Amino acid sequence: SDSKSLYLRLRQQNPATFAGYFDLGSSQIVSASPERFLKLQDRLVEARPIKGTRRRNAHPVADLFVGDDLLASQKDRAENVMIVDLLRNDLSRVCIPDSVRVTQLCSLESYAYVQHLVSSIEGQLRRECSPVDLIRAAFPGGSITGAPKVRAMEIISELEPTARGAYCGSLGYIGFDGTMDLSILIRTITAAGGWWQIPVGGGIISQSTAASEYEETWHKAQGMLQALN
Repeated sequence: SDSKSLYLRLRQQNPATFAGYFDLGSSQIVSASPERFLKLQDRLVEARPIKGTRRRNAHPVADLFVGDDLLASQKDRAENVMIVDLLRNDLSRVCIPDSVRVTQLCSLESYAYVQHLVSSIEGQLRRECSPVDLIRAAFPGGSITGAPKVRAMEIISELEPTARGAYCGSLGYIGFDGTMDLSILIRTITAAGGWWQIPVGGGIISQSTAASEYEETWHKAQGMLQALN
């Protein structure tokens, strides 16, 4: 199957707000990401980190209980709030003092295969700062590094056996008018040389268990694996 056909199947089976296809020549990025990294419009910055995941249930009533369980999870809420605090700190480096605020905290959002906790942080970009300054202040996204960010990235570099490549990077645009919208490249397949790479992962905190985190990664991969079948 070619990568364009795969992207169309993935969009159909696993609709996502930040789906995208990017052809790099020697490789292709096929993404069905639900996560916004950064949006910039009229100097207003928005970040929407995702932390907290549950597999959806095919039965509507049971699915409601799945969502309630996620909303009530202290572990998932703590993970989300930790990243919200990190992003508030990142945005404060380039935004007007006291303009950074949390507009949504741990709201439930449902997708084809999983439910997520999503938060939103906003701020007013300082007049002397550009979209590139904003990216430099916040990249890579806190939801896929952990906190404290620099030390977490050092640990990732020590423990992960291969480079992430496009996975956990960003895909989007910067307009000539200064607008910007970037995803975080999760739920993303990289195609190269007849091979498909499907990286998945999860955040680890003190309350995490290996079994539940392993199971969560399979839930996240489900839509991509279905599209490949």
